[in-house]
Amino acid sequence: MKASIIRMVKAFEWMFRYMTKELRALPDFLIIGAQKSGTTSLYKYLVEHPKILPSFKKEVHFFDLNYHKGVGWYRAHFPLKVEKDLKAGLTGEATPLYIFHPHVPQRVHSIIPKVKLIAMLRNPVDRAYSHYWHEVRKGREKLDFEDAIRAEERRVKGELKKMMDNEHYNSFNFIHYTYLTRGIYVEQLRRWMHYFPRKQFFIFSSEEFFSNPSKMYLEILKFLRLPRWEPQEYRVYHKGRYPPMNRLIREQLVDFFKPYNEELYRLIGRKFNWD
Repeated sequence: MKASIIRMVKAFEWMFRYMTKELRALPDFLIIGAQKSGTTSLYKYLVEHPKILPSFKKEVHFFDLNYHKGVGWYRAHFPLKVEKDLKAGLTGEATPLYIFHPHVPQRVHSIIPKVKLIAMLRNPVDRAYSHYWHEVRKGREKLDFEDAIRAEERRVKGELKKMMDNEHYNSFNFIHYTYLTRGIYVEQLRRWMHYFPRKQFFIFSSEEFFSNPSKMYLEILKFLRLPRWEPQEYRVYHKGRYPPMNRLIREQLVDFFKPYNEELYRLIGRKFNWD
């Protein structure tokens, strides 16, 4: 009974939001990724700030999976303009697939070209392993980790071309089985930087964030031009628990990602020392 009431309330809320969509703001910032890097924790910390109004849900998936629904549908996820103006605040969302999806940078630029972009990047070796266990928990992955990364090239072969040829084609394999490809951040950020200047990005590693969340949080507020403020605690959300990675596989993956990481460091002008 309680669950059905909650669903009903949510349905009425969405109806009101959609009816008032033209009166609603577009986001001032996007957390674009990366998946399994701590974006849920970061978003929760940010929306606690008194000057940030949250979106209807954290991951709207408009620019990747729901673009065909139109800007009005997207606006319905954000606060009323008058509410935002009265608070003199910002609003934003966090969809970690955005950094990876090939059509998203151009779509974002066409609608909100001045938006601020936050990229939280995790050591790609650890990200790949966490991603793998996420797919296992969801029942989508039956292979062991070593076989899964070996199968990646076969599983996603030709899928990117299909997506580029048809912007309405969403590849299941490209989204779910790209354990290594998603960690090649330099290629993804180059796509974004084709449309947006470097000054619109705040790029950092999840390792540095969680080692000193207070420092990094205040730097992000400065980037967003928001007043200093901090949450009462920096709780880590959705922390995965799984067995340790095989040492030899880890060494192989470190070697695999090393040249891509070096290119990334040159692109963004700083190092994360993932190697």
